Amino acid sequence: MPVSTPLTTAPVTPAPVTPAAQHDPVTLATPVTPPLRRAAPHTYLMCRPDFFTVTYKINPWMDPAIPTDTSLALRQWQTLYDTYIALGHTVELIDQIDGLPDMVYSANGGFVIDNLAYGASFTHPERQPEGPAYMRWFADAGFTVAEPQNINEGEGDFMLVGDTILAGTGFRSASNSHEEVARLYDREVVTLNLVNPNFYHLDTAIAVLNQSADEAPDAATIAYLPSAFDAPSRAELERRYPEAILVSEADAAVLGLNSISDGYNVVIASRATGFEAQLRERGYNPIGVDLSELLLGGGGVKCCTLELRR
Repeated sequence: MPVSTPLTTAPVTPAPVTPAAQHDPVTLATPVTPPLRRAAPHTYLMCRPDFFTVTYKINPWMDPAIPTDTSLALRQWQTLYDTYIALGHTVELIDQIDGLPDMVYSANGGFVIDNLAYGASFTHPERQPEGPAYMRWFADAGFTVAEPQNINEGEGDFMLVGDTILAGTGFRSASNSHEEVARLYDREVVTLNLVNPNFYHLDTAIAVLNQSADEAPDAATIAYLPSAFDAPSRAELERRYPEAILVSEADAAVLGLNSISDGYNVVIASRATGFEAQLRERGYNPIGVDLSELLLGGGGVKCCTLELRR
């Protein structure tokens, strides 16, 4: 709360005014009012980390020599789940299969728009059984399922921004999966090339913040880490999203961009304090969550959250 300075009753002698100062114009700073932002309810698919551990290394975050604490991972995951419920979102659950510790990262399990679920086909053998498991869940939940013909890791590399799909490639999803997605959803797909192995999925390098209430319906805002992309991809992002938030290397390094937004509330990594300040300046309400144990497997808030767009 601002602290008011008490008024003094002592006489104050005004400073002399120089002739030059008499003619200097007075410029008042114009306060910048952030756009009005409104939350919208979403439906998410999550997977409890009942069998979470790190026994292999398929990304720079993973080290089997570092012990993991499954009970701590469960508590941190529960906090994320409870946060979504408190914000008014719907969360559906898929059961984790013993022996598939990365199944907790449900965002990689598929990509869903208009009740059509495009299944995942994982790069690494350790995760490949997750694809059929998620497709079975989609079918049982009433979604139309499109079995993939190309390697892709779901919403980890596909992001819906307004009416456009941003699609990542370079480490996991094959670029020909982008063409497949364009045909399936009949939407513009923009290919972005990732070049930093620490940000091997698109959702570690870009956060979709959604449109605000006073923007055009097809407008959308993103935040991203420029150095995660090659030069042509950076140029494309700059052209399409000139008002985007550019996030620091430090905030991206704790997977701060691996975030979920409902248009007003943005659930982020609690350690991404710079990004938190940037969001507040833009009129968003950042909510920090600690998923440090799940970060040992290379995942954060968004990795644990797959949006179900019916």
